[in-house]
This record gives sequence, C-alpha cells and structure tokens, in this order.
Amino acid sequence: MSKFFIYLVIIALTFNLLKAVNTDSCKTINIYKSAIIPLSLIGFGVAVNKSDFEKRVRKDIRNFVGNDFRTHIDDYLTVVPVVEMYTADALGVKSLNHWFDQSKYLFMSNLLSSTITASLKIITKKSRPEGEDDSFPSGHSTFAFTNAAVLFNEFNDTSPYLAYSGYLVSTSVGLLRMMNDRHWLSDVLVGAGIGIIST
Repeated sequence: MSKFFIYLVIIALTFNLLKAVNTDSCKTINIYKSAIIPLSLIGFGVAVNKSDFEKRVRKDIRNFVGNDFRTHIDDYLTVVPVVEMYTADALGVKSLNHWFDQSKYLFMSNLLSSTITASLKIITKKSRPEGEDDSFPSGHSTFAFTNAAVLFNEFNDTSPYLAYSGYLVSTSVGLLRMMNDRHWLSDVLVGAGIGIIST
C-alpha cells in the first residue's frame, strides 16, 4: 500500500511539472533536466524500500561505524546551507534574487517539502532501524536538501562552489542519519528527492 501511494506522489509531481511547462522548448528542457535527479532519487528510494539490499546496507554501515556510534551534528548541519546563503548575501556575493525573495522561496519550499514528508510519515508508518516510528521519508534529509536546493538555485550562475557546497552538507546529513541508525537508505533517498523537487 505504501509503495502504491509513493508511486502516485511521483506521478502527481511529474504531471505538475508537465503542466508548468511553458511552450518555450528551452524552458521545457530545463524543467525536465531539473526533475531527473530528484525523481531518480525518489524512484530508487521506493524501489529499495524494505528490501534485502536496504537491510544489507544498514548492516554494513553498523559494522563500519560500530553499534555505539552516535552524533548530533546532523541536527545542526541541516541549516548550514541557509547560513551559507545569508552569509554570502552579507558579503555581497551576487545571487539570483534579493534576500527577501530568497527568504520567501526558502519558506515556501520548506513548507511544501515538510508537508509532503510529514504526510508520508503518517501514511506509511514505517519503523526506523532502531524500532521507533515515522521513518519514511527522512525529515532531516528533506529539510537539508530543500535548503541546499535553494542555495544552489541562488548561486549556481555566480558562485558554483558555494552553490554545490549545500549538496555536500545535505549528503552528509543523509549519511549521518544512517550512521546514527535513525533512517534506512530509502528514507534518505526519498527525503532528498522531495527536498530538491519541492524547491
């Protein structure tokens, strides 16, 4: 039942992208290109959800870091792309939008992505690796990748290193969520895809 719902969400997002497409072929290509990565992350996450592969990945991670590994840095890393964005604004780095518009897009993107993620957590009721509820998708990954996508959109043309640094940080968040045994691989992948496509 949960995989069926996820497929419906993917289809709905795809149709919304198609409806948003302008007749200009260049804009059409850009929309398709920007949807490939997040839809691939969501699709792969759904495909490996509750699979033996996902269980092996968890086991390998636990063997690598040890069962006592715990850190809370992933709680703080989620906001690093936002701090980077406003710091770059304060330092005068050229961006796509004014800080007010950046804040507006950041708020709207996070509202949309967190609503989708919270709804999926309620619907899927997937257990976390250590046994608690509300695993799928990862809220931390959604939040981190949403913030990273906003940073990327603002600085991709003017400061590519800054733009991509948010994705490096958000990928670290996803890895740390799995290392902390708080999430499965599919949780992180779908959360990342939701965060990027919402933005």
